[in-house]
Amino acid sequence: MPNRAASKNEPDLFKNSASLEKPAHIYTVSQITQDIKLILENTFAQIWVEGEVSGLNRIPTGTLFFNLKDSASLLKCVIFFSVAPNIKFELKDGMQVVCGGRVSVYEKDGKYQLYVQSVEPKGMGSLQLALEQLKQKLEKEGLFSPAHKKPIPYLPARIGVVTSLQGAAIKDILKVLDRRFKEVHIMISSVRVQGEGAKEEIAQAIEDFNVFNQGLPAGQRIEVMIVGRGGGSTEDLWAFNEEIVARAIYKSKIPVISAVGHERDWSISDLVADLRAPTPSVAAELVIPKKEDLEDKLTSLTRDLRRSFEELAWDFQERLDGLAHRLGLSMGHTLKLNFNQFEGAIKKLKLLNPAALIRSHQEKIAGLAKAMRVRLSHFLELRESFFAKAVEKLANLSPLNILSRGYSIAFAMPEGKIIKDAALLKAGEMIKTKLHKGEVLSQVREVKTDG
Repeated sequence: MPNRAASKNEPDLFKNSASLEKPAHIYTVSQITQDIKLILENTFAQIWVEGEVSGLNRIPTGTLFFNLKDSASLLKCVIFFSVAPNIKFELKDGMQVVCGGRVSVYEKDGKYQLYVQSVEPKGMGSLQLALEQLKQKLEKEGLFSPAHKKPIPYLPARIGVVTSLQGAAIKDILKVLDRRFKEVHIMISSVRVQGEGAKEEIAQAIEDFNVFNQGLPAGQRIEVMIVGRGGGSTEDLWAFNEEIVARAIYKSKIPVISAVGHERDWSISDLVADLRAPTPSVAAELVIPKKEDLEDKLTSLTRDLRRSFEELAWDFQERLDGLAHRLGLSMGHTLKLNFNQFEGAIKKLKLLNPAALIRSHQEKIAGLAKAMRVRLSHFLELRESFFAKAVEKLANLSPLNILSRGYSIAFAMPEGKIIKDAALLKAGEMIKTKLHKGEVLSQVREVKTDG
């Protein structure tokens, strides 16, 4: 081997290579690689590394490869497909991050790399960054546009609710609706509102209500939907910040009121929905007016309508009286001027005097005005009777009133689905029975399916 000048940056190991003696044991490539891997894993089993993302590459399986770099060095990193869904925000080249994981060696090519288990953006929480990224994406697509917002019906007969039956939100909603307008028909789709699977269940429930509407005539469809839950931490409310839920609300043909958390809480669902309510209780107040207010308004409108018709009739009567009076004076003046000179002609004019015709028409108008007042009174009575029957019919359709007549609703526990077939139950399972007042939790001892 030819001699060469030693580089000033060359490690001392190579400067003294001529004196290196042959060891008693010679490693194979695999052995030395495994030993290095063991040393790295024991030394850097759990570390955090800060740097700038570069060379980001996502392969079809979902695994991410990228580099972390600073001004002097570069560290290869990998995030496996099983870990990637746990990272809420989108990694991008140039982003400053802190990665947590372990250092090891990929034996096949002998390269060491950081196997990332967690990533946090530097200077901002991962959830906050994920929220900002999704907001920018959906706003650019037009999901927040006011032009897409659907009007909320004034007095819906049927309301759909997407929330958890175990949460405080449904109790608040039902309490407010029962106080304001007991006759309204409520349909509830019970879903998980936090944790794994919550976002999929919420999105599916919104879609199911829309599919349900397609097979019904207009008078039997759900007219508005309340989607939400009670308060909680940012993590608890996160299902309503998921893209799948936002797109389900955007696609809904039924107007959606978003009611997530408390007044200070804002979610992606609030921005996409047709109307945002600060709390579930406020959503119930916004969706339907108080029955007492409607009755007062109807009474006031009826009184105003009656008074307007009466004023109109009397106005016509006074105008006709004035016109007849003026024509009568004019004709009398004409008669006085011409009586001595044109006696014969005046006699003919008397036969054509419009005053007589006016008096005749006045009598007819007075009769029509009286008939109008009578018919208007009958019409208003009929409309009041129709409204009373409609209110009574809505009361009969209310599920709460059905319960008050001795019926009950059974739910399979713990999922909370309504039981329609005894064959779906087994001995030993728990069921919850909803009564007019209160609930009963019981265990099935025997199932009879033969009727």
